[in-house]
Amino acid sequence: MQRSATGASSWVPSPRWLDRLGSVRTVAQTGAAIGREFSYQLLHAVSRLSDDELKAALGRLIGSELVFQRGTPPDAVYTFKHALVQDAAHSSMLRSTRQQLHAQIAEALETHSPELMDTQPELFAQHCEQAGFIGKSVTYWGKAGHRSTARSAMVEAAAQFQKGLHQLALLPDNFEHQRLELEFRVALGGVLNAIKGNAAPETGQAYTRARELWEQLGSPSEFLHIPYGQSRYHMFRGEFDLAQKLAEELLALSQQRDDAGGLVLGHFSSGRNLMLAGRFASSRSHLLEVLALYDPVSHGSLVHQIASHPHTNSRTFLGLVLFCLGYPDQGLRQSNAAIDEAQRLTHPQSLAVSLTYGNVLLSVVGDSTAFDEQANRLLVLATEQGFRHWHAEATVYRGWLDVKNGDVAEGISQLRSGSSAYRSTGAEAWTPNHIALLARAYEVVGKIERAVAQLDYALQIAARTGVRWFIAELNRHKGQLVLRQGHPKAAEQLYRKAMSIAQEQEAKLWELRAAVSLARLHRDQGRRAEARELLAPVYDWFTEGFGTPDLKEARALLDELA
Repeated sequence: MQRSATGASSWVPSPRWLDRLGSVRTVAQTGAAIGREFSYQLLHAVSRLSDDELKAALGRLIGSELVFQRGTPPDAVYTFKHALVQDAAHSSMLRSTRQQLHAQIAEALETHSPELMDTQPELFAQHCEQAGFIGKSVTYWGKAGHRSTARSAMVEAAAQFQKGLHQLALLPDNFEHQRLELEFRVALGGVLNAIKGNAAPETGQAYTRARELWEQLGSPSEFLHIPYGQSRYHMFRGEFDLAQKLAEELLALSQQRDDAGGLVLGHFSSGRNLMLAGRFASSRSHLLEVLALYDPVSHGSLVHQIASHPHTNSRTFLGLVLFCLGYPDQGLRQSNAAIDEAQRLTHPQSLAVSLTYGNVLLSVVGDSTAFDEQANRLLVLATEQGFRHWHAEATVYRGWLDVKNGDVAEGISQLRSGSSAYRSTGAEAWTPNHIALLARAYEVVGKIERAVAQLDYALQIAARTGVRWFIAELNRHKGQLVLRQGHPKAAEQLYRKAMSIAQEQEAKLWELRAAVSLARLHRDQGRRAEARELLAPVYDWFTEGFGTPDLKEARALLDELA
């Protein structure tokens, strides 16, 4: 017996101590091999002792305070008082004895508790691995990983797939084992996407190896989510040319094979890539194709393959696209519908995606009430699920919420830490948007030079990566700031540049914002007729959204200029 720092006694048995227990030693070792907790029935099946012998041995163990008992035999369950107790009993056996004992446990489980193969496959995997049943352990680790993925236990799933890959590496390299490795790598890529991040090096490595195996095996259609995963990886890293090339290859291959599931993934991937690139009309076409093609019955497996819901997330991005194209009411409806759908499907990863880009939309719209609720929901969800990427995004939007609520210092701190955490995952795609929020925060406290510097930095990243969806707004916002610095000519040039970019992108809402800023500048310069002539046709294009701040502001300015 040893004593803790508080004086309480705690048993930490050594192999020599166990030797003094005589016949009880074997029972303790058998229980330790089963696990921290073990049932009387399984112990009886493995130990092959009579009821009287086993009950007597267990009585001595309980009396020695090694284990605690719940219930009565044959329904009793026993628990080692501490993991150290279990480890000491387990490590006291010779390796050969331990291996033989785990083999007996695996066989007993298969005979007496076959239902656990479906409900606790990791239990079989552990014992088969310890027993040296490599093929069986690979099978059960795979089942465990898929089961954990299905219930959104992503951290567990990643560990289980990695254990399966470790065991698989011990087997001869042949077609069957390459196929198994392919299945594990693809599944691991989807899981790592959730817990490490879309652009994390580990995620990219999983998909790179999966792609090698996929091509070696003739590019089987059931693994078309591999090029999808690679496209997503490069998109979030801000490598748009490569991301779109992979998406187009996926679409071409799926069309060639008439594979509807591949088409869903290809259109979703293209729609998301093109949205971020600022090619809104093309993005809308692809996203609408997803909504038209997706069938929840025949395409349900895609959700597990890519660790997100293509239909739900297409609605998420479609909401942003419609908003930028000048249909704010439709955009908000699609965004809200995506969040509701993800909630109804009880799929945390899809909900995190929908809430994140719902926050992007609301931060642009300026709806404080809805933004407050969604930003907090995202932070709670990302924390609970251990979603590193989405937690970083949540921190950014929580920071912007603090700024809007008047706690600017804390908000700036959160904006900076969230953006840093986001980039630490390897991601770049949404960095310009994060920096733009930080610039707005600096503007709130009157640090105009710092705000301008932040916008210049965001524009540099946008130019380097091709993230152009927000570039018109970055130029317009910079124009507002340089105007405050007393440079109206520079401001006008930036407003006109913003309008030109928006017109090129068919982004009517960005065009309206730039037109309002430029018309207001003209008004202040006494060029009222020119201001009205500039703004009126842009405003008149709109057929909806007249209750949104943008349309209200434009209408008020036009009335003033009348």
